[in-house]
Amino acid sequence: MEWLDLTTGLLAAAAAVPLLVLLYFLKLRRHEQAVSSTLLWKRAVRDLQVNAPFQRLRRNLLLALQLAALLAALAALARPVLSLRPGAGRRYVLLIDRSASMDATDCEGGRSRLAEAKRQAGVLVDSLRAPSLLSLGSAGGDEAMVVAFDRHARVMCSFTGDKARLHRALDAVEPTDGPSRLAEAVAVARAFAGSPGPEANNRSSVAPAGLELFSDGRIGDLEAVSAGGGELSYHRVGSAGDNVGITEMQARRSYERAEEVHVFATLSNYGDAGVSTDVELVLDGNVRAVRRVDIPAARAESGADANAANAPRLRPRGSSGQTTVSFTLTHASSGVIGLRHLHKDALACDDAAWAVLPPPRRLRVLLVTPGNPPLETALRACPLAGLDKLGPSQFDEAAPGAPQKYDVIVLDGYVPDRLPPGRYLVLNAVPPDAGVRRTAALTNQVIVDWRSRHPVLQFVNLEDVFASKAAKLALPRDAAVLAEMGDGPAIALLHRGGGAMLLVAFDVLETNWPFEASFVLFCYNATRYLGLESAGGERTALRAGEAIETRLVGAREAAVRTPDGRRDSLPVPAGGVVRYPATTRAGVYELRAGGGEPAFFAVNVLDAEESRIAPADEVALAAETVPAGPAEPRRANRELWPWLVLAVLAVACVEWWVYNSRVRL
Repeated sequence: MEWLDLTTGLLAAAAAVPLLVLLYFLKLRRHEQAVSSTLLWKRAVRDLQVNAPFQRLRRNLLLALQLAALLAALAALARPVLSLRPGAGRRYVLLIDRSASMDATDCEGGRSRLAEAKRQAGVLVDSLRAPSLLSLGSAGGDEAMVVAFDRHARVMCSFTGDKARLHRALDAVEPTDGPSRLAEAVAVARAFAGSPGPEANNRSSVAPAGLELFSDGRIGDLEAVSAGGGELSYHRVGSAGDNVGITEMQARRSYERAEEVHVFATLSNYGDAGVSTDVELVLDGNVRAVRRVDIPAARAESGADANAANAPRLRPRGSSGQTTVSFTLTHASSGVIGLRHLHKDALACDDAAWAVLPPPRRLRVLLVTPGNPPLETALRACPLAGLDKLGPSQFDEAAPGAPQKYDVIVLDGYVPDRLPPGRYLVLNAVPPDAGVRRTAALTNQVIVDWRSRHPVLQFVNLEDVFASKAAKLALPRDAAVLAEMGDGPAIALLHRGGGAMLLVAFDVLETNWPFEASFVLFCYNATRYLGLESAGGERTALRAGEAIETRLVGAREAAVRTPDGRRDSLPVPAGGVVRYPATTRAGVYELRAGGGEPAFFAVNVLDAEESRIAPADEVALAAETVPAGPAEPRRANRELWPWLVLAVLAVACVEWWVYNSRVRL
């Protein structure tokens, strides 16, 4: 047994017990009164025969009962704890998942999953054993630390046995709308705990800390997490699985008509029944259209896996029921487009998505080529404000002022000796002073891989592109390879001198690419992307947790207004690039510098794994599968003060009965 507040109990006992006993040493002081006879007062007269103020302490049942009640109350004040788990003190890392799915309100009393996870973690904190001078069989108390995680991990409290501090750390964990990633949190926990993990053969002299995971199991990188046997315990929170979320959303202007806007979205249903709901399209806060959509029910797993022996204890992942919705509207200026479905479910953060619509902007492009009809035709098919064409010798004279006159410059097989900062699409040439070298000539190359999610290659299929001749390029470390051939990079992106260069390692006339539909789309994406670089290059469509980055010119301070109305001030560094990382909640963020026009940034969830809110019965790590433990952590100790308080009340009742039974009227 241990005592959590032994000092307070001893001090109170040192003051209260002597005072109680002293009361029984004192004699009663009586007033003299003349009476006619002392026949009936003989016992009282015996007390008057001694003049001393104190008397000899005699056996007294009332004193014994009162001492018993007082000692029980003092023991309760010292807070004794009965340890249910013997052994030396242990250490725990409380891993609190605060991702988007943990905001679902399907727990008892309408609490969110995060609130329930914090409550369960609080039970574990309350059960930690405290060190005590009178503890038996324990070398020290338990310690714990708190790590909250979503896309990134955050240490809320390092190892401590102070329960009040741990509870404050749990209370400080706030929900976010980001994805759930556990690997970084485990790495941080091991760094603090001094445990090397199973891959280091447990050579650390420090006992590994137990990892207590409080989550719904919807974690995107479990295959990257390794844990030794019994190192991690999984406490599952949540119960519901029905949810409808917007998992894809995009708004873009028409190629042919810049004022025409097309909005596309995918709605996913993770419930067992189909859903019919309304979808609203909002432009700058005004509802522009409402459409009724029917979303089919989710499909459970089928096949051998579903009929396996362990299938009944697992929740089938299956696939969600999906439907698409599209809107078309006319809007000739900038704006913020919002899409929201009106079906009520447990998770609200994925019910809406936003997109920032830039104003119609047509680019001025300069083509420098000795002659390339397919490339010129593809560029003229793009919605450009103007396309000018120059020969290499003519460009040498116009080069110094060309980046200010044109948004994008296309260099086909030629570069001058010196390139001024600007935005360039360079085909079959090596720009000077960029750290790029041509190391070999390649033949008969096909493109084997490309980054289809990058804006330059979005919707561009390079599967059938064949180059009879190409150059093998040695790129600097900061270059981003967007497409690769069998023996070298095919398309790469490089930033130099405040500008951008998009490099293509072959002559398009030596390929079959001009005969593919993807060639025109590549020219459109490339000029549009480089044109955005000329306007500042900021991304306005972000996922929760991704930082806002933009360049401000001539401003010393900026302010960001978050979706919940909070305003944060940002200093503008000397380079003019402002970075705001606190995009933890989905919505529209407004950035304003000085008296200029505000810039808007859309932050969305758009994560199918977070919208799939059915809690997992187990987490499949890299080396083992950890099943969910009890609904609530098992207490390692129990405080005895409530029982001592009941004992005080019981003894007080007995003392009252004894006292009244001695009274004679």
